[in-house]
Amino acid sequence: MIEQLSTKRLLLRKMKKSDAHHLFKIWSDPDVTKFMNISNFTHEGQAHEMIDLLEELALNHQAIRFTIIELASNEIVGSCGFNSFDFENARAEIGYDIAKAYWGNGYAPEGIMALINYAFTNLALNRIEAKVEPENVNSIKVLEKLNFTFEGTLRQYEKSNDVFQDINSYSLLRCD
Repeated sequence: MIEQLSTKRLLLRKMKKSDAHHLFKIWSDPDVTKFMNISNFTHEGQAHEMIDLLEELALNHQAIRFTIIELASNEIVGSCGFNSFDFENARAEIGYDIAKAYWGNGYAPEGIMALINYAFTNLALNRIEAKVEPENVNSIKVLEKLNFTFEGTLRQYEKSNDVFQDINSYSLLRCD
């Protein structure tokens, strides 16, 4: 599996333990984690645990997460990656988060486009999926900008804070 990808403004580098401090700052922001399937972190150890979990999934070719670094400042601005792979069916699900200070700069679509290109070109995937809470308007705008197709709403699909949440399903096919 690839260790890094780059775009005009970003470096997507496989997540490292040394990223924990910076990622904790992002994942502890309730505005960032509001629509993620995690609660905002309260101590840096949680970021270390998350990175360990993601590293284990990557070793088993089940998922991979990249730290997003802004090239101009060398600052960590978020993370993105493949939450899951289904190589038998040539598909993967993507996920992403951007630090609030960097919202609105187009970093999410730019980073995701690098993932998409890699998936279709190097991994021979046919389908990229994204699952988003209907209230997550910013994420939906990112997916629409990248020409993902809304496929429907999965009713009460995930449990978050003891409440079942609807999830919108989006996809992008290699032929799109």
